[in-house]
Amino acid sequence: MSDIDINRVLADMRALAAQAKQQPSIDNAQEAGRPDFGQLLKESIDQVNAAQSAAGAMTKRFESGDPDVDLTEVMLALQKADISFKAMTEVRNKLVDAYREIMNMPI
Repeated sequence: MSDIDINRVLADMRALAAQAKQQPSIDNAQEAGRPDFGQLLKESIDQVNAAQSAAGAMTKRFESGDPDVDLTEVMLALQKADISFKAMTEVRNKLVDAYREIMNMPI
C-alpha cells in the first residue's frame, strides 16, 4: 500500500474512533426512545410475515380469477416475500452462530 492509502485508512480509523466515543451508551439510547435490538428484530420478523401474507393473499386472488390482479404482480410479490424470508433466515443463522461462539468462550 502506498503512503496515501495508509494515511487515508488511518484517518478513517481515527474518524470512526472519534464517532464511537460520541455514541450514547445503551441506557441513553433506550432513554432517547430508540428501539432496542429485540424490538428491531421483532419488527423485521413482522415485516417478513406481512410480505408473505400479502403474497399469499395476492396468489389466492389471482387463482380465483380476480381481474384486478396481474400475474407479474403476483410473481413479484412472491419473489419479494421469498427474498425477505431468505434474508431473515440468514440473520437468524448469524445470530445463532454468534450465540454459539459466545457460549464457547472461556469464562
